[in-house]
Amino acid sequence: MPRKPARHHRLLPVRPLTFSPFARSVARVATAYLVKHYMHNAVQQSAGDEFKEKLKIIGRHSESSEDEEFDGVVQADFAFFDPKPDDFHGVKTLLQSYLDNKQWDLSGFVDLILGQTTVGTVVKLEDDEDNGVFSIITALNLGRYKDHKCITELKEFLLNICHEKDKIGNLRSLLGDEAQKVGLLVSQCVVNLPPELLPPLYDALFDEISWATEDEPTEELRNSFRFKFYLVVSKFYKKNANQKRSSSTDKDEAFVYIKPEDEILHKLSMWSFLFPLQTQQVATHELKNYQLTGIVMAVKAEDISSFRQQLHA
Repeated sequence: MPRKPARHHRLLPVRPLTFSPFARSVARVATAYLVKHYMHNAVQQSAGDEFKEKLKIIGRHSESSEDEEFDGVVQADFAFFDPKPDDFHGVKTLLQSYLDNKQWDLSGFVDLILGQTTVGTVVKLEDDEDNGVFSIITALNLGRYKDHKCITELKEFLLNICHEKDKIGNLRSLLGDEAQKVGLLVSQCVVNLPPELLPPLYDALFDEISWATEDEPTEELRNSFRFKFYLVVSKFYKKNANQKRSSSTDKDEAFVYIKPEDEILHKLSMWSFLFPLQTQQVATHELKNYQLTGIVMAVKAEDISSFRQQLHA
């Protein structure tokens, strides 16, 4: 049986999802309605738990009526679970725009994630009859699953969106000859999942990967988790290049990271490239000078220990 993290309880004060004051305010306003909508509509069943986090979600005031409705205190217990077939619709919802608006075998991709139970975690509300999936995290070996339609289509998508000549060769290598050493790091969550969950969530993932290299029943499976590289597909807000700077925007940042871990991964990446997204969210006032942009990052596995340390910090 794979080893699991010990159960852990603590009261968690909620902080915004990004690190800088400007980015925090932007991310909060841009995502309040999306989270509220998801919490009311998620419909998944759950059983058993491996990990609990106690927290208070503090409602915040903003100028929009949606934010005013969301003011107040909501008590919630989040739990970590092994992926299972019952999570299919919740995980698929989270990954709906994983490859922008591309029509691809997303159902097959979700099946791969849920079928890999020794490595991967879903986060859901504890003891809720209609538990939705609030986060999914896993790592899929691109070589192990290379013959699956969803992985073939994912590789084609990545090659088609990479227009940087100095990066395309590196990308081809990771998707081809080096694929057996590459883990596709898939992490998606509702946009303001409490950041206090992130360190234990990533610790659980990388601990499970380490344990899998020892505990999987066959040498082939054990080797499939001995990653040398991780490939990350994500998105963030990028400031428009033609935006004129003024006193009111001098402190605005070039990037606003939707997921705080992406900022760390971006800094640690050995290379990365951006790509335009066809799917755009409705812009808020704070984001009027920004464009939702895709990013692909390649990170050496040897740098994951630094990533974990910075995430805890």
